[in-house]
Amino acid sequence: MKRRTLIISCEHGGRVVPAAYAALFDGHGALLDSHRGWDPGALMFARQMAKAFDAKLVASRTTRLLVDLNRSIGHRSLFSELSSGLTRSARREVVDRFYRPHRDAIEGEIARRIAAGRPVLHIASHSFTPVLGGVVRQADVGFLYDPRRASEAGLAQRWLVELARRAPALRLRRNYPYRGRGDGLATALRRRFPDTAYTGIELELNQRFAAQGGAAWGRLRADLIAALTAVL
Repeated sequence: MKRRTLIISCEHGGRVVPAAYAALFDGHGALLDSHRGWDPGALMFARQMAKAFDAKLVASRTTRLLVDLNRSIGHRSLFSELSSGLTRSARREVVDRFYRPHRDAIEGEIARRIAAGRPVLHIASHSFTPVLGGVVRQADVGFLYDPRRASEAGLAQRWLVELARRAPALRLRRNYPYRGRGDGLATALRRRFPDTAYTGIELELNQRFAAQGGAAWGRLRADLIAALTAVL
């Protein structure tokens, strides 16, 4: 099997509010700064990984509270409670200006490489809040994938095992805190590209590392990259 070329994406890399939509967020600064507004640490790690592997990075810093780039058109969570009240034409404009360019850039890049005979490994960098609804999440790193696709199950397992060898204190989970087969960018891409050509892994990092910063956050990122290097 040919070695897969790496493409990295980050759908929730920031909490930027485009000026035209600033009024929607008046009085909602706390919500914007929370995990609802963005994925803290995800873009930092995505950039570090892209540099380490000399990989293509497609990232967005627009807040997910305007439009969620990791949801399908028509999904109930595509627009938040702050943006769902926009008119239909205004929502269509948001999709055209912010959603489609990101999704099309990733899908187009993958399609071009596959057409050139190069299978693709796509890693989507995300992070999750340590506590949701009063429940503490029991993981430091989650590897999300479709268990029915051999390339994804195999890569996730090898990456997890190698990371555990390097950092045995980390709590590592598969398809946690979300299901890899749930609605999302990788799931949409699987519908277009076969397992032999496309491997999609959504990496979920516990946001407590980014919040605390310091040596532990740096080690986590370095160990993840070193572990992936070892298994590719």
